[in-house]
Amino acid sequence: MPDKTLALIAHDGKKADMVAFALSHRDRLLHYHLVATATTGKLLEDKCGLKVDKMLSGPMGGDAQIAAMVAEGKVEAVFFFVDPLAKQAHDPDIQGLLRICNVHNVALATNAATALHLISDKAV
Repeated sequence: MPDKTLALIAHDGKKADMVAFALSHRDRLLHYHLVATATTGKLLEDKCGLKVDKMLSGPMGGDAQIAAMVAEGKVEAVFFFVDPLAKQAHDPDIQGLLRICNVHNVALATNAATALHLISDKAV
């Protein structure tokens, strides 16, 4: 099993972007242990053929599960493709995850350009 873990999350309006990113960078993502919220993880498995450990869906606590993994030092980076134009019912969980990434100095990419930079430079 790869020794570095990436968490992949995407708001509904950005799930297509996450799938496109994963398809474009599938070979590199294969070198990581991938965790994701449920719906994003299922899409990545079905559309990209990636092995993904799926947490709960974001609104059901998946963001909080990933935040706990970050706090425990189990995640190298979080790729969370956010939709800045859509209101999220579980915004407190989202903000909590972002805060935990910042508290623990864990790389956080909120869009494809930043995620590409992180994996291209092998920063994670």
